[in-house]
Order: sequence, then C-alpha cells, then structure tokens
Amino acid sequence: MNTSTLERRLIEAFAEARTSVLENPDLFARVTRSVSEARDRRRFRVTLAAWMFVFIAANAALALALSDFDNRRFNMQWWVIELITNIVLVALAIGLGPFIKRFGRSYAADVFRANPRTGKSYLVLTDVAYYLIFTAFVLFTVTFVEPSRWRDSTGAQLKSEVARVGGILLIMGILHALNVVALPIIGRLLSSNKRFDDGRAQPSSGVSSASMPPLGAGTWILRIEEAPGGNAPERPTT
Repeated sequence: MNTSTLERRLIEAFAEARTSVLENPDLFARVTRSVSEARDRRRFRVTLAAWMFVFIAANAALALALSDFDNRRFNMQWWVIELITNIVLVALAIGLGPFIKRFGRSYAADVFRANPRTGKSYLVLTDVAYYLIFTAFVLFTVTFVEPSRWRDSTGAQLKSEVARVGGILLIMGILHALNVVALPIIGRLLSSNKRFDDGRAQPSSGVSSASMPPLGAGTWILRIEEAPGGNAPERPTT
C-alpha cells in the first residue's frame, strides 16, 4: 500500500466518523466548569501564599517585639525562640491536616463508595487521632527551663527547635502514608461485610428450595405470575 492510498483511506474513514459523531450538548457546560475550577485553583494558591506571608511576617514581628535592641544588635531570649517554635508546630498541625484532606477527599470517596457514611465517620475519627497525636508531640517536647547547653551556644537551641519541626513533619508523613495504604484494605473489608449482610437480609422466595432440583450453570428459571388486574381462570368443579 503506497502513501496516496493510505492517505485516501484515512480521509474517507475520518469523513465517515464526522458524519456519525453527534455534538455533545454538555460540552459548553463542561468547558465552563473546567475554567471555573482552574480559576478556583489559582485563587486557592494565591490565598495560601498570602496566608503564609502573613504568618511569617507576624512571627518576625513578634520576635522583634520581644527582643532587645542593644549596641545595634538584637538580643533574643531563649523563650522567644521556644514560643515561635511552638506557634509553628501548632500551625503545621492545624494547617496541613485540612490541606491533605482537601486533595485526598476523592481518594477516600472512591475507597468508601459502597458505604459513604462509614467513610465519613472513619475520616472524622482519623482527624481526631491526628490532632491528639500532634498535641501530645507538642506537649512532650515543650521546654519550660533553659537547658545548660543552650546558654553556651544559640546554635544548640536552634538545632533542637529544627529537630522538633522535622519530627512533627516526619510523624505527619508516616501517618499519612499508613492511612493511604490502610484505606483500601479497610474499604474492601467494609464492602465485603456489607455484601454479606445484604445477602443474609434478602427475603426468601415463595418457592421452597427443597422442592427444586439442583440448578447448574446456565440454568434459566421461568416464573409465571398473574398480571395486575387480571382474572384468574375458574377451576372446573366436579
């Protein structure tokens, strides 16, 4: 087959396809929805960047307000760094939870499509567990008395505070990974239990199974019933 023959056959095939394809009436609505979703995503990114800038600026202003300016140098007490670190930890725990849930909502809906109410309850309980773990981490690692090594070097305190931030991010990542792996398993188990309960709750038919012969594969059952409003034939009397 040469090139001209192949080109001619392709043109004929696409011409037949154009005659059989119908215009989708929802095309304009879908394009409009896509544009609206893209606009919402841009607005969300701009809002997130603005909130992050405000948060960083507020912490910087707090650090400057609680510091002493002496000999053209800022002298910051150890508890100021500790306070800002605790604020950052609380902000991470509160902010990253809804952020992760926003992108995982469709994944959870697909896993719990057979029983969405149970899925919502599971997600709520998971959020409660997350916040309890993060609150416990912050309370376990907070410092009320300045350690001796912090007096000798500010870098030791900064290293400890950075390790706290990294620790809460590590815990958050591990919990999120375990949740992603465990969700399909839990969803499958719940779906299996629901199908088993539905199978047990189905009403039995009027025909006794004892009077029916064993049915093999490919067997058809014909059931004859009286039509609505119809009159049953009279039985002959003897």
